[in-house]
Amino acid sequence: MAPPRTNTSLLSALPEHLSASLFSNTKPVRLKADEVLFLAGDAGDGCYRVEDGLLKVTMVSRAGTERILAFLGPTAIVGELSILDGLPRSASVVAVRPALLSFLSRAAFEEFANKHPEVYKSLVTLIAARLRETDATIAAGSFLPLRGRVACTLLELAQDFGQDVGSGRIVIRQKIGQSDLAAMAGIARENVSRILNDWKRRKLVSRLSGYYCLENKALLQNEAEL
Repeated sequence: MAPPRTNTSLLSALPEHLSASLFSNTKPVRLKADEVLFLAGDAGDGCYRVEDGLLKVTMVSRAGTERILAFLGPTAIVGELSILDGLPRSASVVAVRPALLSFLSRAAFEEFANKHPEVYKSLVTLIAARLRETDATIAAGSFLPLRGRVACTLLELAQDFGQDVGSGRIVIRQKIGQSDLAAMAGIARENVSRILNDWKRRKLVSRLSGYYCLENKALLQNEAEL
């Protein structure tokens, strides 16, 4: 199965002329490393576009188990669902490293949409695409074995942060640890470690200066197939 994107955002996928106008008058927000942007349940008063840095989107169970939903880098948008439905935040967002954001209030979005109603047509198409991605994510979590879920996670990260360095090698240009991979895949860290060690021996994956490198993307895609 094709891996769903980790930073698919409804507003960031708008046509360029609409996106440029929408974010032409925003408020800058700076976060320190490990600083919380908002928590699940907070009021949804607007959304943020990442200009620089890296954010982590998470959900935490009552038992304290963390599930990482996404890592968001420059140009990604976070919190946009709340400006559409006005409901509280559905997940928590924290800065992995210092970040610069642009804040767009719900009131500003509604004013823009009243002047440019065509934005809603684009959003309907994008919401449909997100629902298809959600279906794929649910299927992966339900039917893929552990190896497939780790492969899917690495492919997602490579899709968003990967750099082709030649000879079929793709370096994920974000320093993601095994605990992060486990939280994204929804499995125990020990299982991730065992799987990665096996793939390193088979030269499917390597580690370069703290970055994961996909040495054989095709074989990883086979692992991710339902």
